[in-house]
Amino acid sequence: MTTPTDSAVRPNVARDTWNVLIRELRPIVRDPFSLIFSLLQPLVFLGLFGPLLIGMSDAPVSGTLQWFVPGVLVMIVLFGTGTVGSNLQYEMMTGSHERTLVAPLSRSSLLVGRALKEIAPIVVQASVIVLVAWPFGFTVNPIGLVAGLALIAVFGVGLGALSYALALGTKEHEWLFWGVQQMLIFPLLILSGMLIPLEEGPAWMRVIATVNPVNWVVQGERALLSGDFTDLTVLWGALAALAVAAVGLAVGIRAMQRSR
Repeated sequence: MTTPTDSAVRPNVARDTWNVLIRELRPIVRDPFSLIFSLLQPLVFLGLFGPLLIGMSDAPVSGTLQWFVPGVLVMIVLFGTGTVGSNLQYEMMTGSHERTLVAPLSRSSLLVGRALKEIAPIVVQASVIVLVAWPFGFTVNPIGLVAGLALIAVFGVGLGALSYALALGTKEHEWLFWGVQQMLIFPLLILSGMLIPLEEGPAWMRVIATVNPVNWVVQGERALLSGDFTDLTVLWGALAALAVAAVGLAVGIRAMQRSR
């Protein structure tokens, strides 16, 4: 008598994460126009807000761009990954998410694979912004660019995971996702010195900025793209990005494991 073999596919975190990652990347490959269209907002800021900063400062155009462009790269991450939870909300409304929950996949891989997917659009969009700004006097250290892309990629993974966790937490009230998202993103943006220097701002704003992880990521990004690897802000930026990634993945995985 032969013993029946167990042909069921058992969850494997690494394999399942890879499969989820590939599944999430396919729509981007099939429809790259959506990725290009998402560049509209940072290009508007670069083209309209940049000249205002140049006019208000005594620094040359190249100097202003050295300060401004890294902030635009972080802004891409902040707005791009901060809204990805809406995609999961759509899947929950259509029933697609429920089907993935009963699939023989590790629950944690459903979150990690989605979060890792955010690295691809971040790298592509940031590279395009750098190329657009380069003819106007923006210079970048090649090694610093690679390190800067890695910094915002880690940061984006954490923000993306938090966005998915927020979507799961507000699945009964879809409108609440956008309310919380907007309430958090704009203060984080303003209190990061991303678009406007905070040195001349009120003391209370500068104090809050010191505990704003986005502020340290922005400062670290500026130092890296300039090739100033010994600047202490690089260390603080890396620690802030890693902290956001760790917290985001922990909260996101827990939310996905508790999802019904």
